[in-house]
Amino acid sequence: MGSTLLNQRKHEARYRSHIAKDCFVPISIIVPAHNEGVTVASSVTSLLKLDYSLYEIIVVDDGSTDDTAEKVIEEFLLERMERPVQLRIKTQPIKSIWVGEANGIPITLVSKENGGKSDALNTGINISKYPYFICIDADSALQRDSLREIVAPVIEDDTVVAVGGLIRPANGITLKDGRIQTYSLPHKLIPAMQVLEYDRSFLSARILLDQFNGNLIISGAFGMFRKDMVVAIGGYDPTTVGEDMELVTRLHVFCRGNDIPYRIRYAPDAICWSQAPENLSGLIRQRRRWHTGLFEVMTKHARLFANFKFGTIATLSYTYFLIYELLSPVIELFGILTVIIAFLFNFINVPFMIVFFMIYAVFGAVMSLTAFFSRVQTRDLRLTVPDVIRAVVLSIFEVTIMRFILAVVRMLALVGYRKRKNVWERADRTELRAS
Repeated sequence: MGSTLLNQRKHEARYRSHIAKDCFVPISIIVPAHNEGVTVASSVTSLLKLDYSLYEIIVVDDGSTDDTAEKVIEEFLLERMERPVQLRIKTQPIKSIWVGEANGIPITLVSKENGGKSDALNTGINISKYPYFICIDADSALQRDSLREIVAPVIEDDTVVAVGGLIRPANGITLKDGRIQTYSLPHKLIPAMQVLEYDRSFLSARILLDQFNGNLIISGAFGMFRKDMVVAIGGYDPTTVGEDMELVTRLHVFCRGNDIPYRIRYAPDAICWSQAPENLSGLIRQRRRWHTGLFEVMTKHARLFANFKFGTIATLSYTYFLIYELLSPVIELFGILTVIIAFLFNFINVPFMIVFFMIYAVFGAVMSLTAFFSRVQTRDLRLTVPDVIRAVVLSIFEVTIMRFILAVVRMLALVGYRKRKNVWERADRTELRAS
């Protein structure tokens, strides 16, 4: 179904572009940055190349100890200014504000005391002047048409309060002026498998949940929100590491609890290229943080479970994330343990289990490859023959060995939750190939 919808959107794109050519929703792009000196300048530079007429860029330096602020000030010739800030959401104190302009786009740098990513985003909301804001990570870059694509659901339906974009690993690509210059599977094993994994998860679950307004998560790397609604619910929660999913879930609860007509949409053609971990240790830290955040959201909003007052959000979405996402590593590892015990006591038909496992691996690989090649085809990308072969081989490895490793990691995240609660594990950064 996901592939069919992507193909349909591709054929409709030319008509939508004519309709929305002169329709713009003013947008504030908020870039939270903590020790992002390696990538922040190239990320902001890429944002200046977007095919959109009315937006501002706000970089929030969240108490960095490196040269993050200096890089932005020097690269874009910003000047310090004094200006009042309406504290619609409580945040850590602001130390200084720097402003400037490049390519006709206003750029603001806010330097503040460290308070975490949620606090930085809330500061950006307070500073912003437009009715919609987009959050994007400082190690990410948007494709040239991403703003047009992500605002399209708002132009079509004024009840839309949030829109999520598609996240794709930037490893292996080069962007120039918001357009892909070179595209290939990453040469390293870990990021290459994440390309397949990202495409599968974004193509299947999110497109399906979007059909009944059921998405509980908009990735913190790229999402757009209606500012007045976010302010009304108190902004991002600084007490959780899963601030993106928690905010979206709280929007669902607030709107349904107050009988407010609303939609939370997913725009699969609004693409954000974000750096994926390059090694296994980085991937483990990332997935441990994600699963900890998921656990926090599921427990904080436990009243949604089987609560028919909240409709499909409770009966379908919450149940899906609880069983398939949160508890899946427990179920998977218990299943493996059961198979091992059965084998030791000779309770299992070994040839049958081998065939069953092979069918499972092939089915999972086909799902990954379908999503990957659908995305390549609908965005008119070109793959080399070696990349196609690597994708086929890696799809088997990703759905078997890597899936098992990540299941163990997610299981340990649940076991060690109290120890790592509110701990934001630092990700390694490499230079972003965007200009």
